[in-house]
Amino acid sequence: MPDMRAFYSGKFVLPLPPGHRFPMSRYALLRDRLEEHLPAVEMDQAPRASDGELALAHTPQWIAAISDGSVSPQATREIGFPWSEAMVERSRRSTGATIAACRAAFAGGIAANMAGGTHHAYADKGGGFCVFNDAAVAARLMQAEHGRSGRQLKVAVIDLDVHQGNGTASIFRDDPSVFTLSMHGQKNFPFRKEASDLDVELPDGCGDADYLTALEHALDELDRRFSPGLVIYLAGADPFERDRLGRLKLSFDGLEARDRRVFDWTWQRRIPVAFAMAGGYASDIAETVQVQLGTFRVAFDYWRRWQNAAR
Repeated sequence: MPDMRAFYSGKFVLPLPPGHRFPMSRYALLRDRLEEHLPAVEMDQAPRASDGELALAHTPQWIAAISDGSVSPQATREIGFPWSEAMVERSRRSTGATIAACRAAFAGGIAANMAGGTHHAYADKGGGFCVFNDAAVAARLMQAEHGRSGRQLKVAVIDLDVHQGNGTASIFRDDPSVFTLSMHGQKNFPFRKEASDLDVELPDGCGDADYLTALEHALDELDRRFSPGLVIYLAGADPFERDRLGRLKLSFDGLEARDRRVFDWTWQRRIPVAFAMAGGYASDIAETVQVQLGTFRVAFDYWRRWQNAAR
């Protein structure tokens, strides 16, 4: 049996100033935990997204400005990272990881980007620690690759990061071949929301039971309105009760139940799914990594179902 595949860009580390609130070290910690607890997950270095691939979702002007460093100080402030060649390389690799995970999901049912979920990036700008929109680029590229053989591919982006996927919603606003579902904190960042195909806004302090009920209704609505051939799942760890930026109250068990519901929904319909880690900002980084490891455990359970069914 081949291993479940996951793609990492953690080798490419952003040089951040001391005290920066982005938890860059969580990527290396997740890799260590996967090696220890899920050795059957094959971890591969992410490929580098090309200009042509990025241009499927981004303007040439934005790609060029990021690549050559001519991006404005205001634009980098909105992203939240200082410009560097390492930032460019990591952003390309993180996008390439979701592309690779999508291809691997078509082969094996489920695959992962160990980072990614950069859903605040618009076609022509970044924001909220997001430079390029990995889900948007990957969705468009998978559609183009399927289109070469005369097949139309419909893609659903199930975004369960605690922050709305505003960039993804904007990019796919007039595209009926991609369904954007975002379930997020109503009063949380971004404070100017975009219109997804389905937005589910949650009050501060929302706990496990209410969250899971809302998710069930959202998946039912997705099922009623759309039939995807691929799901890209943003499994944010930031709805966790001790996340610094989340403002929701999900427990470890609640987040595991969330993941299980999404992977079960895709399994029941035999829809390949590529998942990305998205946000996670617990004061104790180990707790964020524990949530992410839980997502991988659930994904691995369902990946084995795919392999058993293929025998």
